[in-house]
Amino acid sequence: MDAKLQQLQSHLDQLAQAVPDENIEFWFARDIQESLGYARWENFATAIGRAIKSCKSTGYDESDHFRGITKMITLGKGGQREVDDFMLTRYACYLIAQNGDPRKPAIAFAQSYFALQTRKQELIEDRMRLQARMEARERLKESEKDLSRNIYERGVDDAGFGRIRSKGDSALFGGSSTKAMKEKYGIVKSRPLADFLPTLTIAAKNLATEMTNHNVEQANLQGERSIASEHIRNNQSVRGMLGERGIKPEELAPEEDLKNWSGELNRKIKKR
Repeated sequence: MDAKLQQLQSHLDQLAQAVPDENIEFWFARDIQESLGYARWENFATAIGRAIKSCKSTGYDESDHFRGITKMITLGKGGQREVDDFMLTRYACYLIAQNGDPRKPAIAFAQSYFALQTRKQELIEDRMRLQARMEARERLKESEKDLSRNIYERGVDDAGFGRIRSKGDSALFGGSSTKAMKEKYGIVKSRPLADFLPTLTIAAKNLATEMTNHNVEQANLQGERSIASEHIRNNQSVRGMLGERGIKPEELAPEEDLKNWSGELNRKIKKR
């Protein structure tokens, strides 16, 4: 990188702003206007307009990335005037740079600068979503372990626990058994269904299991039949709650196997 581009990178880094107490990075449009190759605000505003249209076309909410504001600027003789400006996320800056002339070194560099960091941020967000999914999975493991221990003391063996859990799955997935859901998702017999479920479904299974744990203890339920009936009702209740919001668990797409996905995503982030 030559000295001029190093200077541009340093300048863009210095112009970055942050929302207090939030992990949100942004730039003021007027601050980076010249760095992105625009001498006149009117031309830059036009480029921002094109970037907003591009943002809409990709399915993002433009208000999350382009926030119109007004601010006061100081004039030459000490007076002040109100001007229009924008608060821009890194992704917004990237879209604006995409509308510039890549033959200009400053524009070409800006495209690379914002694109690489935008991709890294996307990977970090993916990692955060994965972490939430993994934490939900761990909570389900714990609640199922508690249920297994709880019902063992009430005359239900490991095979009975498996049948109870399977009946709960059938109730949650609208009649589709654990085996049927594995076949639908293409999961081998030896792998747990929950390792391929989206966070929402994992959380739904956990809620139903926690309800069963609570009610088994409160009502002092005994034996496989009564506990299975309780677990079925709880899964049906959770399914009904999801249904009120238009969600059918059996129709949600599977996700990557949690056993493999965590390490792969961490490697991608480290490469950036």
